[in-house]
Amino acid sequence: MKEIKLFICLFGMISICGLHAQIKTPPASPSCKIVQTVGLTEVTIEYSRPSKKDRDIFASNGLVPFGQKWRTGANKNTTITFDDDVKVGNKDVKKGTYALFTTPMANLWTIYLYDETSNWGLPKSWDATKEVANFQVKPTILPFSVETMMINIGEITSKGATIDLVWDNVMVQIPMEVATDKAVDAAYDKLMAGPSASDYYNLGSYYHETGRDLKKALEFVNLSLAEKQKFWMVRRKSMILADMGNYKDAIATAKESIKLAQAAGNKDYVRMNEKAISEWSAKKGK
Repeated sequence: MKEIKLFICLFGMISICGLHAQIKTPPASPSCKIVQTVGLTEVTIEYSRPSKKDRDIFASNGLVPFGQKWRTGANKNTTITFDDDVKVGNKDVKKGTYALFTTPMANLWTIYLYDETSNWGLPKSWDATKEVANFQVKPTILPFSVETMMINIGEITSKGATIDLVWDNVMVQIPMEVATDKAVDAAYDKLMAGPSASDYYNLGSYYHETGRDLKKALEFVNLSLAEKQKFWMVRRKSMILADMGNYKDAIATAKESIKLAQAAGNKDYVRMNEKAISEWSAKKGK
């Protein structure tokens, strides 16, 4: 009887401990994340890395059979994220995150970028309308074998790179182009056009809020107002004028802000301006 009670007690302790204990073991296919800037575009690849383990990989009867779609990695989808529009395999691809799938063959691979990344492995039902890009590349047979699958970004220039998939004795290079020239030209055009109304307004707001230079703050806000008149911009001017002690012009400017705010349906700015006018009118009379 004592032995039974002892067994029950020990079993209970093991059960309770088991609820709280967690044993971690290394995953068979560890996850990997790489982030690489190509030109001015950031490219992020996340995938799980299976190992060869003395198995035939790419073959008719291999772990990855010829002619069948492959998840291109292990576990959940391998994903590629572009933070700008790019060309992959000479196909236009919008910025975003895509799943990478492939169909290996002995002499030609088909590459897919798929606009759904939540699958664990292949989609249950392949939807061709979700193929963002579909193209073919030739594999290279290596004179050596790579044990653990690797995806890397290589041959980097200011205008592009290759997404390199290497496993066993096979390497596949996916060409990628980035729109660096377009981005640089746009930045140049903006620079030559000079600061925008928003740039001037932000500068004026900074000079005002930090108390750095009220005259400069007023100058910058006036430059912004020369391009466009918005109720919050006009209010900023009235506040700067008030802080400079020019209550007369501050009140007149606040009244302009009220008209613009009413036209825009912004009651908050109407109230803020009315309160400011009341306060400045009292100070003006002193």
